[in-house]
Amino acid sequence: MKLQVHSLITGPFQENSYILSEMLSKDCILIDPGDEAEKICYFIDSNKFNPIAIINTHAHLDHIGAVQEIKNKYNIPFYLHYLEKPILESYPMSCRLFGITVKPIPTVDNWIQEGGELNIGTFKFSIIETPGHTPGGCCLLIEKLLFVGDTLFHGSVGRTDLPGGDWDMLEESLLYLMENVKSDVTVYSGHGIETNLRIEKEKNPFLISLKSNLN
Repeated sequence: MKLQVHSLITGPFQENSYILSEMLSKDCILIDPGDEAEKICYFIDSNKFNPIAIINTHAHLDHIGAVQEIKNKYNIPFYLHYLEKPILESYPMSCRLFGITVKPIPTVDNWIQEGGELNIGTFKFSIIETPGHTPGGCCLLIEKLLFVGDTLFHGSVGRTDLPGGDWDMLEESLLYLMENVKSDVTVYSGHGIETNLRIEKEKNPFLISLKSNLN
């Protein structure tokens, strides 16, 4: 496959809404479309992409705000880990807490039950369960591309002070990524710039601290 990653920064939280496209077929998968559905759809239509699914790494309000509108427009399924259901159901309350316009709670078509292989069309993902930021947080690995949501950032890691967060679980998830995912993957986070797992292992103070605890 010839894959391309397109990132659109959306919403008041400046979230990275990703469009993963296959260059030959023009099929694409949306990952964490957080807000500004019209902006995302305009980009898709302008590039003549063919959306076939939406997958979310987790269900925080800044990652799901555009899901239902895009689902309706293209009549495509939405995938989410089943342990995110409480986070998803709390979406209206979270919006009111942050002063964000409440949009419809997205309808989940396919609940991800566990980590492992997920094939959608010609896209072959490895689902890596990485709880900590949220109970059902996942990373999506395809070829050498790793979509981590809010689990890992350039120079930082996800917060755990929101409902459902658990620092010990996040540490275990980060250790799993360091030990089981090849270092040459490109890391696409929910906020901020893309990075590389090798760079984060060498320079991210949180990962360095975790590594030192292993030794």
